[in-house]
Amino acid sequence: MPRRLIPFVPELYYHIYNRGNNRERIFFETENYLFFLKKIKQYLVPVADVLVYCLMPTHYHVVGRVKPNKTSEVRNSEILKISEFSAISTAMMKLSVSYTKAINKRFQRVGVLFQGQFQAKPILTSSYLLNLCRYIHGNPVKDGLVADIEQWPYSNYLEWIGERNGKLVDKAFVRDNFDTPDQYRKFVLEYLRNRQLPDDIQRYLNSLEG
Repeated sequence: MPRRLIPFVPELYYHIYNRGNNRERIFFETENYLFFLKKIKQYLVPVADVLVYCLMPTHYHVVGRVKPNKTSEVRNSEILKISEFSAISTAMMKLSVSYTKAINKRFQRVGVLFQGQFQAKPILTSSYLLNLCRYIHGNPVKDGLVADIEQWPYSNYLEWIGERNGKLVDKAFVRDNFDTPDQYRKFVLEYLRNRQLPDDIQRYLNSLEG
């Protein structure tokens, strides 16, 4: 796998995403979604704290915070940058390969499933981060899969609003940024009513859909 130009910096948040090859489906049935989440726990969670995830029929979004490299005392060294790059990239490579093999076996298909390697973009401001969270959680409604955001089971929105006790969520982050679960619910529903986000975030999201 080619080395990425942007290293994964400890404690920084990243938007990790990918879509199906030719924009085709990557999830076909409930078991596929659950298997993918199992692989996130197996491969990604050891190297990144998961903040947000949303699995859609043709693509997925994950927001994660890179865990610190406890073995290095020189946090800005090139060695650290390479090791952090390797940890996240290796985790996502293993996840993608494992999932593709399982889908190909399940549906007797061959060939690639994803549109190249996963993408990862650093998130540098808290406003950017929170608006990206509500955009990702709102995806199933925005794309017409459900009318009520709480009906989509393949995201951790329900964990954010305290309606489900899943493990793939940073509850401390939620508490630090929203006084109550209902405050976040209103934050997301406001976006779904108006479909408006700050201009810089909207430009970024538009680039993903291009």
